[in-house]
Amino acid sequence: MKVILKKRVLLLLLLGLITILFLKSDWLATWMYPVYYKEDIRASASNYGVEPHLVAAVIRSETNYRTGLDSKKGALGLMQIMPDTADWVVQRAGFKEVTEDMLRHRADVSIEIGSWYLNSLIHQFDKNSIAAVAAYNAGPGNVRKWLDTGVWDGKLENVQKIPFGETRHYVQRVIYYYNKYKALYPSF
Repeated sequence: MKVILKKRVLLLLLLGLITILFLKSDWLATWMYPVYYKEDIRASASNYGVEPHLVAAVIRSETNYRTGLDSKKGALGLMQIMPDTADWVVQRAGFKEVTEDMLRHRADVSIEIGSWYLNSLIHQFDKNSIAAVAAYNAGPGNVRKWLDTGVWDGKLENVQKIPFGETRHYVQRVIYYYNKYKALYPSF
């Protein structure tokens, strides 16, 4: 009798949990797709006219919101900026000196530089944010070559034509997170 009662209680608890997950799927989704550094993302995105959802999606794809990371290729920090690119951004944007340590460990610095750079790429590619995301990963020279030679047209529906597998998957991942964030955080 006790065994049957325990099984029923467990079944009721399981059904209750499943019901809560379905009814509160937004809660589950925001738990699975959190956004950290919201204020820094909002401020930097606003400063440079970039959608905060896009900045958050790049961060999620690059480091999943972890600071202090260095890529195998040498990219630094939350938004994985190459040191030469960071130096170029600092010069062009007129920022105060930014050290590699600041870029690596300070989320606000990485987000500011990454947002400025993303805005620069969006404008470089005639407000085509898909091409800008590809350029964030593969470099603007590669993307410009693909567009100029007709290898890729810069459209998401033709992303399979991007010749670099890493970049192709990167664009798909960023846009996936971008769409998730737009749905979950509409008033970001």
